[in-house]
Amino acid sequence: MTQVLKIALASTVLVSGLSAADILKGSGASFPYSVYQKWIKAYNKETGLKIDYIKKGSSKGIKDAKARSVDFAGSDKPLSPKVLAKASLYQFPAVVGAITMGYNVPGVDGIKLSRNAIVAIASGKVAYWDDKIIADENKNVKLPHEKLTFVHRADGSGTTYNFTYYLSKVSKEWRKDFGAKKSLNWPGDHHIGGKTNSGVAALLKQTPYSVGYIDYADAKNNEIAMATVENKEGNYIVPTLKSFQVAAAKATLKPEKDFYAVIADPAGAESYPMVAATFILVPAEKPEMNKRVTAFYDWCYKDGQEIAKSLGFVPLPDSLTNKIRTYWNTKGIK
Repeated sequence: MTQVLKIALASTVLVSGLSAADILKGSGASFPYSVYQKWIKAYNKETGLKIDYIKKGSSKGIKDAKARSVDFAGSDKPLSPKVLAKASLYQFPAVVGAITMGYNVPGVDGIKLSRNAIVAIASGKVAYWDDKIIADENKNVKLPHEKLTFVHRADGSGTTYNFTYYLSKVSKEWRKDFGAKKSLNWPGDHHIGGKTNSGVAALLKQTPYSVGYIDYADAKNNEIAMATVENKEGNYIVPTLKSFQVAAAKATLKPEKDFYAVIADPAGAESYPMVAATFILVPAEKPEMNKRVTAFYDWCYKDGQEIAKSLGFVPLPDSLTNKIRTYWNTKGIK
């Protein structure tokens, strides 16, 4: 082997090694995917660090975290302190987003959905768009006598968990029959499922007379109409960043509980009823790798707020991010 070839091969190995070391690998929740991607791109431009985050859904993200097949994972379903301890994982929130009721009803805008109507749709009890439970709150809207199709997630999903947690808060019947789950066999025969929030968006766009739960960012990016929905106080709230911020302020996320909490159906006259924090999981035994992950999210908290707001996400307040940094220090990962 010539000396030139040896040098060339050695250089290739060195570059490859450095590239591998410079990449952080993550997977999981699709709910925050749009904001993560923009954060990743901006952070890479500023620091040169490459981050590869694959949207698989929260269930697969949790599995990847437990299997140590990624450096960090995203989940919209928070894990309890007991589950975290058993899996030797740490957990902290990244951002707050909202779940909307996207719909595709040709020629119809401005639909309102009551709490009872949302439960009835998910329960398979609404056959047509002009059903009384929808029509009563839409007297100035000409609803068609067309069969309603409910679109849901087909994969294990934190979005589904947060949506069904909301349904459980609103309806005792739903709580008894189904509860809050990442996936379930949806009742009725009027539903179709899509993988990840992008899959739900695609189905909503291509299925006339459909309605389904989807994160605000994907609905907005795909120009999907979003219903005005009734909150806990009986007010109808338009999905906007302002109404999400009002709702997010009601969250109680405590470091001593590994930030384990679900925001659902918050009180407040102007609160949007379906908001959710999304979380990051990291392995307890990899402090040096975790420091690189937390450095990224620390940047997101400080420098990524405008990016989050532009996509309809609610940045975490300073009072909470300070608690997160203390948590990182306590765990030795900052």
